[in-house]
Amino acid sequence: METQKLQAFITVAATRSYTEAAERLYTTQATVSKQILSLEKEWGVTLFSRAHHQVQLTTMGKTLLPKAQAVVTAANDLNALIAKQDESLKLMTIPSISGYRAFNRIASYHRLHPEVNLQLTEIENDAVDNALKNDTADIVFTRLFAKPNEYVESCVSETDEFCVVLPKKSPLAGKTTLQAIDLANSDLLLLGESTYTYQPIQQLFDEAGITPKITYKGQRIDLILGMISRGFGLSIMMKKTVDLTDFPDLTTIKLVPTVSSQLAFLRKSGRHSHASDSFWNFIQQK
Repeated sequence: METQKLQAFITVAATRSYTEAAERLYTTQATVSKQILSLEKEWGVTLFSRAHHQVQLTTMGKTLLPKAQAVVTAANDLNALIAKQDESLKLMTIPSISGYRAFNRIASYHRLHPEVNLQLTEIENDAVDNALKNDTADIVFTRLFAKPNEYVESCVSETDEFCVVLPKKSPLAGKTTLQAIDLANSDLLLLGESTYTYQPIQQLFDEAGITPKITYKGQRIDLILGMISRGFGLSIMMKKTVDLTDFPDLTTIKLVPTVSSQLAFLRKSGRHSHASDSFWNFIQQK
């Protein structure tokens, strides 16, 4: 049953006039008449008496009116709930997002669009594909070393590259660049396999014909920096993720050959919610 017909019934009952009902509904009197006749035919009842040019509810009309009002109210509530759901945005990001401009872009969008229920969740890189495929995320912010899968569209935010993090007192600290061969005898403290940086680092050593001395694998950049500061070894990280504010005894040196990554927002191709499109258009603005 179309709620437009029910709304016509309710409005005619309230105004006692087909003409005024049509004006309130921004339609024609003929359309309102057709809607009422359609309801009467569908239900097999007469809703209004039209004697002496006056529109009055019949006994059955009076009985059905509150039922029709309840249905329209329920439909309006349902539409409002759907609209509210459409204003939710599930955004998942890699843990190191705070080191990138994307973090500020998300914060700016949140301030400018308080009507959008932004649900921000941290996610490891190895879970990105499943988050998009299973629709647990509308959009993800992640690191790319290669082109994304064909089923997603991407918006690149910026690029980053590997550097070596080490104590300023290290014998290697005097160099302007470092290669894998320079790190052959060093204890390496790395972010683990669940991050997108581990495999490219391993590949870098493989190409140099070196087996790296990996003495620690973890998930927290700040913990690794603390370990380097205490002499546990050195690390290879993406430069923009390294904040040495609390570690003045450490420094970074460029790693060559340069290995770069792209930081990008991804979402599945196809139709999207209003909130998703709103955010996507926002981040594409320069």
